[in-house]
Amino acid sequence: MRMISNAIGALFLVGGLALSGTALADEPVDDLVLDGIVQDDDDDDLDDILGGDTEESVKDEREALKSGDIDDRVGVQSEQILEEQIKANRRVIKTLQRKNFLKLGRFEAGVLPSFVTNDPFLNRYIISLRGGYHITEIFAIEVEAAISPDLGEADWKPLTKQLVNENHVSPDISKLLFASNATFQFSPIYGKVALRGNNIINFDIYGAFGMGVVRTKDDLKALQAEGDPIAEQTKIQTHPTTNFGGGVRIVFNEFVAVRVDGRSLVYIETVNSTTLEMKNNFVLGAGVTFFFPGMQ
Repeated sequence: MRMISNAIGALFLVGGLALSGTALADEPVDDLVLDGIVQDDDDDDLDDILGGDTEESVKDEREALKSGDIDDRVGVQSEQILEEQIKANRRVIKTLQRKNFLKLGRFEAGVLPSFVTNDPFLNRYIISLRGGYHITEIFAIEVEAAISPDLGEADWKPLTKQLVNENHVSPDISKLLFASNATFQFSPIYGKVALRGNNIINFDIYGAFGMGVVRTKDDLKALQAEGDPIAEQTKIQTHPTTNFGGGVRIVFNEFVAVRVDGRSLVYIETVNSTTLEMKNNFVLGAGVTFFFPGMQ
């Protein structure tokens, strides 16, 4: 009942102020008496209506600001605050996956059939035997011995047949018969691919460079110099050569791999005992290689 009386008294007070203007403001009154009810400075009832002690609520809010539970930045919403807290507590965990194939300390040997891709006059098919040792996972040394049989006119391409038989022109033709090289291998790129059935195929891309020798033979019939003693002197020659290129190795299990390999053989030969000419035979091959012993 006391609350209802206070409310009615407040209504009368507002009405009285509206009628008398500033009359009440000119008289300092400590206590206002309306309808016999004394209105004192006690705000307990107002605190009860508003929901409790105002000073205590302000204190709690300040403590919450200090502890970081409330963010008072303008325009910052609670969702953004939560996201920032999650990012601050997030940890980055790095994992090192175990390699399921190793080359370190192992030998690799295989046969790579190949052919010369850039000779416009001759077809040269080569059988290459290679063997190497992997010093580390990245570096290896390798030796190669390659042979290419002489098939006579069967090696001629259509352009050569036209020049020799129809135009009676002598193209500069020499056949690669044998090559031996020692190379240094560098494998900076390694990866693996997951196939169906949980099968993992490893691969690496490598570069190679080294030195060696090649043995060549002039085709005197194509040169139209058969029986010429000068041409016969340089018919068969041996040249030092550089060997550089690279390839990709695809590993199917612990012991077996497939390689696709390209090498450039650069050397200088003497043509018809009179002319020096630089040759560049690019040899492209593919084959199967085997690793041994087993992985430690």
